[in-house]
Amino acid sequence: MDNQLTLLDKVEILTLQDNYIDIAAGDGNDIIERIFPLKDGELKNTILAEHGFSALISVTQGEQTRKMLFDFGLSEFGAAFNADILNADMKAIQAIAISHGHSDHTGGFKQLVQKTGRKGIPLVIHPAAFRHPRYIKISEEFKINFPAFTREMIREAGLDLVETEKPYPLMDGSILFLGQIPRETAYEKGLPDAYFVEQGQEKFDAIEDDTALVMHLKDKGLVVLSGCAHSGIINTVNYARKVTGIKRVHAVMGGFHLTGGHFEPFIDPTTQALKAFDPNYVIPTHCTGRKAINYMEREMPDKFLLNMAGTKLTFI
Repeated sequence: MDNQLTLLDKVEILTLQDNYIDIAAGDGNDIIERIFPLKDGELKNTILAEHGFSALISVTQGEQTRKMLFDFGLSEFGAAFNADILNADMKAIQAIAISHGHSDHTGGFKQLVQKTGRKGIPLVIHPAAFRHPRYIKISEEFKINFPAFTREMIREAGLDLVETEKPYPLMDGSILFLGQIPRETAYEKGLPDAYFVEQGQEKFDAIEDDTALVMHLKDKGLVVLSGCAHSGIINTVNYARKVTGIKRVHAVMGGFHLTGGHFEPFIDPTTQALKAFDPNYVIPTHCTGRKAINYMEREMPDKFLLNMAGTKLTFI
């Protein structure tokens, strides 16, 4: 209840990077705006999809609209390329937040920050995001390493670094950075093969830096946006409701990390728990996985929205 959010009249989420694109979908409506494939009257406008996530968020209260950036995608140029194609107003960004320190959310950092054209923008992140070395251990002989993401990179880019494990309000309380999320469900235990090294000792990486953003849409409820939800999307929504004191949920969006054989047994309990929140919309993205996305669409056809790179979702 101490983290009161500003009541918003409108929330727009423009996805600068996601895993999927279909320029011929033709399914736009009052909520969904897809990229228009024509340029100069010809079919040559495109968007890049990759295993990563980045979003430009616009929140409106009355006559005032504020913008912030959430994550950076995987490749150095992917999200930046898309930002240009989408004519995204990067110079209006007032704040930046990172969901966690994995490279599919930090890789495009340099190029996107350059597009803001300003110094001193606050960047909010959990301190565990700077762990290094950090890796997925397939076996003792084979490890998939995450590139380092450092405090020096942030400072050299001219941003004001804010490290916090606790909920942190952004843009005068328009958006809440959720901070470290308690793990309370029986099945949301994170990546089983994630590790890092600290003082020469290999340790299990619980990815405590994983977090989400929360907004409060007037007369509708919470809009919760995750990056990968390594903390569990159900844990994430439960914590958002707890720290804001708002039970009603309008939209749950983000990577739910249900892809791959280890996570497939948790697709159904996660889906049923999402249904129990009774949100108006569920928008799985990025690392949710094909099987989970298809299952959620079947189970929640009236609530499900398909996201893509280049899609703008408008909630009013």
